Amino acid sequence: MRIKIVKIIIVGAGEVGYNIANRLSSESKRVTVIDKDKSAIQRLAENLDVQTVTASGSNPKALIEAGIKDAEIFLAVTDSDEINLLTCLMVNLISPTTKKLARVRNSDFDPYHERLKKENPHIDTIINPEIEVVNTIRKLMEVPGAVDVGDFVDGRVKYVGIRLDSYSPMAGMKLIDFSSKFGEDRPLIAAVIRSNEVIVPRGNTQIQAGDLIYFISETKKLKKTLNLFGKKIQPVRNALIIGGGRIGERLAKMLELDSIKTKIIESDINRCHYLSEKMNKTVILHGDGSDQKLFREENVGNSDVVVSATNDDETNILVSLLAKNLGVQTTITRIEKSNYFPLLSTIGIEKVVSPRLSAISSILQEVRKGKVLSDISIFGERGEFIEAVALESSGITDKPLKRISFPKGAILACIIRETNIIIPKGDSVIKPGDSVIIFAVKAAVKKLEKLLTVKLDFF
Repeated sequence: MRIKIVKIIIVGAGEVGYNIANRLSSESKRVTVIDKDKSAIQRLAENLDVQTVTASGSNPKALIEAGIKDAEIFLAVTDSDEINLLTCLMVNLISPTTKKLARVRNSDFDPYHERLKKENPHIDTIINPEIEVVNTIRKLMEVPGAVDVGDFVDGRVKYVGIRLDSYSPMAGMKLIDFSSKFGEDRPLIAAVIRSNEVIVPRGNTQIQAGDLIYFISETKKLKKTLNLFGKKIQPVRNALIIGGGRIGERLAKMLELDSIKTKIIESDINRCHYLSEKMNKTVILHGDGSDQKLFREENVGNSDVVVSATNDDETNILVSLLAKNLGVQTTITRIEKSNYFPLLSTIGIEKVVSPRLSAISSILQEVRKGKVLSDISIFGERGEFIEAVALESSGITDKPLKRISFPKGAILACIIRETNIIIPKGDSVIKPGDSVIIFAVKAAVKKLEKLLTVKLDFF
């Protein structure tokens, strides 16, 4: 039987377009990238197994040359909302059956999302990674001890990444001993990050102080689970945001609704005037967010959390380091460049958010087939959590887990059966229709597809 190769066209060869193309081409998809920036296209052509077209993505001739009439999926991920919308309009005219996804970040478009889906250009999915980043920042603020937090099953289950302290009762323990020590309250450890390597743990894996541990927990049990790690949830009363761009504005509005005292430091005086008109209670300060004198004048050390959300990675890193030096316990840093990720934890910057990674996770989730409910990348895309529905034909149903040979680099983290959240054991059985949460390193995904029969594939 001939296997159909899925064809995907991407307009935009920037960081998001590059990384999506890299991910999809590595999964044996036929990918074509269109961009008028010759240097960006050259970078793709030299490093990835993709086809390229140097042209404007909204040019109908370029779209036809790229093969839009035969493409199953079209992704518009340039840095311009207007270009993304226009390219989707052209695709809808030329190939209306192609599934269209567009990155649209400007909040002015928010009220029109539904109409853009139902009416011309009939965009199937509008992705705003900045909304996802703001939601992630808010979750990180709610769990101060965590460096990464995310939701499954409509918020009933969380994954949490946490740095293991030397005083934690878990430090030095093997996972096989968790059951006898913690009983039913034991957390399911899905991944261990050690020396910048992703380890999918087994029973004899010993976790160590300094490890970054990713675990799964029912949301209602999260406080108790964090206590097992020696961490406590403390309420945030006040926050300082450096950078009053779209992310800073959205976050401040959210914090106002939660009655958290908020200040924004913004270097652009015109943007300050704009924010002053938009905000109800947030204090807007004009100044350089990396100015130590301003930090001391504003008593930054008394802030419960400082969020560095400017458009400049280096500024954000510097701000977080300054805030930590002044005694701020919780800093959250916006980072775009992926080459910074391995270095940040070594200088004490743990809580990092990335619109680029949020965009990639959102896009992958939306283009997966229907039985895959969510797909979340972690640690610079070197691992991913996959939430999927177990089909009757799947190789993981109706037999004890101890009789299932999961691929090396993959672990079943959770089973959801109706209202029950099940932390799996060796004799647990997955039933058809159950939702499962699986963690896998990138290399294990293809083998996982075969086991699940829920193809982690694309339309």
